[in-house]
Amino acid sequence: MKKRTGLGRGLNALLSDSGQEESISGNVQLVPVAPRAPGIDVIDINTIETNPFQPRSHFDQEALAELADSIRIQGIIQPITVRQLSANQFQLISGERRLQASKMAGLEHIPAYVRKANDQQMLEMALIENIQRENLNALEIALSYQRLLSECNLKQEELGDRVGKKRATVNNYLRLLKLPPEIQAGIRDGEVSMGHARALVNVEFIEDQLFIYNKIVREHWSVRQVEESVRKLAEGIRSSPNPKTENKPETAVLNHLKQKLTSHFGTKVQIRTGKDEKGEIRIPFVSTDELNRILELFKL
Repeated sequence: MKKRTGLGRGLNALLSDSGQEESISGNVQLVPVAPRAPGIDVIDINTIETNPFQPRSHFDQEALAELADSIRIQGIIQPITVRQLSANQFQLISGERRLQASKMAGLEHIPAYVRKANDQQMLEMALIENIQRENLNALEIALSYQRLLSECNLKQEELGDRVGKKRATVNNYLRLLKLPPEIQAGIRDGEVSMGHARALVNVEFIEDQLFIYNKIVREHWSVRQVEESVRKLAEGIRSSPNPKTENKPETAVLNHLKQKLTSHFGTKVQIRTGKDEKGEIRIPFVSTDELNRILELFKL
């Protein structure tokens, strides 16, 4: 049920004319007052459903606990945004972290902007507000941009204006979705940076992308090292084309196999075949440690 009260010192300036406080169970609380800021209601926290369109997939529990501690002391600085489903039921649009931390802090009511929105408008507001305000990783941003294009029927030239980014910046994020799943997972988990990923997108073949990706993870390559490797790789392709294999039907199969082996061994595996269907698989290594690592994968 909605009610209009002051809640926490963070909203004191917004919601009250009085600085009067009282102590409850050792915590500082504000005496309920009428809000001054238009459009802000204080609603029962148990009447709020989670956002089914939430673009963020992971919340750091330690950071949530720190936010909860801050809310206990300072109150809610920024209201959440909800839409009203019925007289006493709301659905979160944005502010998932604030809502979760408020529950951890033991709050029973929370300040909120109550807006009218259909499902598509809700999705668009949730995605845009999270992109602008939350610390999303690069992959979550890319997926949010893609959802805005596909589910909210936005055109690419409109997207930059909606999220306050240049079109080139939006395109750089969207290109990350062209990378293989293993590298996308590395972006999500913080193993590679946006700079690393932007350089990897320019590599033509997946097996080369995975080879460089494994170098980044295992040898801690800098963005400059990746860019230099990509440049040399591109120059090598231009200076020594191999037209004999461009249209061979087995090339796609061999490339897929090379990709799987390269990913498995963490080094650029080569497969060579001859006219009589004989061939060889080469697994290069650069040190004794790397050789031992490869042998362990063979369980030798």
